[in-house]
Amino acid sequence: MKLGIMQPYFMPYIGYFQLMKAVDKYVVYDNVQYIKGGWVSKNNILMDGQKKTFTIILKGASPNKLFNEIEIGDDFKKFSRTLQSCYSKAPYFTETMNLLNTIFNFQQKDLGSFLRNSYQEILNYLNIDTELILSSELTDNDNSLKGKDKVINICKLMNAQQYINAIGGQELYDKNEFKQNGIELSFLQPDILPYKQLKNDFVPGLSIIDVLMFNSVEEVNIILDKYKLV
Repeated sequence: MKLGIMQPYFMPYIGYFQLMKAVDKYVVYDNVQYIKGGWVSKNNILMDGQKKTFTIILKGASPNKLFNEIEIGDDFKKFSRTLQSCYSKAPYFTETMNLLNTIFNFQQKDLGSFLRNSYQEILNYLNIDTELILSSELTDNDNSLKGKDKVINICKLMNAQQYINAIGGQELYDKNEFKQNGIELSFLQPDILPYKQLKNDFVPGLSIIDVLMFNSVEEVNIILDKYKLV
């Protein structure tokens, strides 16, 4: 069984979803400390042909709290208007906005539940059957463990034979340490295919929202499959 584990982010870039599709089960790491100033509540969209950062409102955000102790505080009305302005001419604007409105209206507002649901809605839309699990819901999860020890413990709890991490994890995790625990460690290196964004030159590194606005379900899945494991 292939497992992925990542902290939750709001509408992250395509590499996050490549990892999600590459594994059988994916743990949304919601019972670890919130990172202030990171990319949890922000990402980039396309505005007038340029990369533009958006930020959503969080309630009670603090590095002294866990992800699941912080709530979404945004009503998404302003954000929806921004998306309307930026993407109304995109070929899959209607489908993507319908999907996003379903996500925005989810009633559970803690970051873990809200963001897991957002991923689930996107996976359903893309016909991807990866199972999503909150780390806070895992029984026998030893919360006293930190870093790689906690990741290895989750892998063992989930009976994972392979753990796939984002490429940035090469600086954090050692393959031999995982091998000693009976787990194959791999890193996912995205190979992002350019796609048509109206009439401007391709702008990479944007939120999954941009990918969905400009690509069909079939085309998004082709993009998701473009990576290599190292």
